[in-house]
Amino acid sequence: MSTAGLRAQVSGAEGWAVAHAVLTVTDLTGKQVARVEADELGVVATPPLAPGVYTAVLTAAGFAPVARTARVGADGSGSLGEIMLESDAETVELPPAGPWVIDPAHSSVVATARHLGIASIKARFSELSGRITVARPAERSSVQAEIKAAAIDTGIAMRDDHLRSADFLDVERYPVIGFASTGLRQHGPVNWTLHGVLTLHGQQREVELDLRYGGCEADPWGGVRAAFHAETQLRRDDFAINYNAMVRAGVAAIGTVVKVELDIQAVQGEALPRM
Repeated sequence: MSTAGLRAQVSGAEGWAVAHAVLTVTDLTGKQVARVEADELGVVATPPLAPGVYTAVLTAAGFAPVARTARVGADGSGSLGEIMLESDAETVELPPAGPWVIDPAHSSVVATARHLGIASIKARFSELSGRITVARPAERSSVQAEIKAAAIDTGIAMRDDHLRSADFLDVERYPVIGFASTGLRQHGPVNWTLHGVLTLHGQQREVELDLRYGGCEADPWGGVRAAFHAETQLRRDDFAINYNAMVRAGVAAIGTVVKVELDIQAVQGEALPRM
């Protein structure tokens, strides 16, 4: 016998569980038949329900409500699957205007490329710096950032040395990867497109980053922090990185498309605080 009725997995837009989201279930007459709270993993489940069709509404503080039609089977159970909640535009507070400094100790840049067409290689750049100027309106904000190319780390020293060589990044000639924003466009409560120019391997190209604002909070060191997640895809040959060793059946050892993911924390002010 089923021990649960209607179930759902509740997450935010970045995949994190939304703990304590509330699932309210009503029948076709509008009568409430269940109201339960999600656990720390974002899993919510009612007791078994009578077979039939119901309306399910998921709510959580800071998120827009989501309504679904749900069908419960003869065993009293049903599934809503994974429900992704979007931030409520009315509760999203943008960072205060002014200068912000990227905190490299709490930020990461990860590039992922296909290897042999069947797996992926991830490279992390551990040394980055930059400044964000938050403006009003927010579309006038700007970003300047730099990454030390030699700080690439895939976990294998021999491979890292090859990536630093003239076959790839050529870090002796081009030690810095730079980014300068040229525009910012909002298309959701926390979703933006960041336009800019990327300088890599001596080449400059316009790029677009899918940007998600994660929020703004006070930190334990007396500062204020804002969090951002950004993603983009680059083609190596756009930046004259043309190394293309081939293996059997003409498959490239390293793919030409590179996915870049950035998780950034910025601290309000002109300089990072001492910790």
